[in-house]
Amino acid sequence: MSKKKNLKREAYAKKQEEQGKKVVNWIFGVLVVAALIYMIWTILL
Repeated sequence: MSKKKNLKREAYAKKQEEQGKKVVNWIFGVLVVAALIYMIWTILL
């Protein structure tokens, strides 16, 4: 029973890690887009 529990725990940890990486990538992507928009805005002013 403990082996099953450990496998489930490891699978859950792996899933959480993958989701965390996706969130970090989205945050960096949004920051890059915001920086590009700001650069364009400052150039046009």
